[in-house]
Amino acid sequence: MPVEFWAAADSKVLNADQAVPTDYFHHALQANLSKSFTLVDQTGPGVMTLRVALMDATTAVPGLRTISVIASQARVLNLAQSMATDSYAFVGSAEAEMKMTDSIAGEALGEAVDQRAGGMGIKSAASFQWGDAQNAMDHWAQKIPNRILQLQEKSTQSQ
Repeated sequence: MPVEFWAAADSKVLNADQAVPTDYFHHALQANLSKSFTLVDQTGPGVMTLRVALMDATTAVPGLRTISVIASQARVLNLAQSMATDSYAFVGSAEAEMKMTDSIAGEALGEAVDQRAGGMGIKSAASFQWGDAQNAMDHWAQKIPNRILQLQEKSTQSQ
């Protein structure tokens, strides 16, 4: 279940740098999925295929972000910008897509698309370059196995 990177035409993530977020997301997914599922690398009965792609990711600008969170005047300007653009300045973000299929029939079992960006909390003020994107990936890596378990539970209840 390697994670792919689908860069937008205007992506600022260089091809050489795309491995950083995709490798991180791959390992986070493996760690979380292996808690509830047996991971295999081949098709078979009762096996689902999970395809995951980062549609794009942006990095935070750590020094400027810290100033924009801590300095009250900069915080007010950043808040005003967020109202106008629906995004804070100097934060990172990530967008991902997931598709789960039956490994034999190819039937779609579930799909999801989500986008998350960093916030302006004091705890994230000193976020490193990929910190916001990694927080989003950690969120998804925890949520995906839980959602699969919920879908399995619904499926067995309807039978």
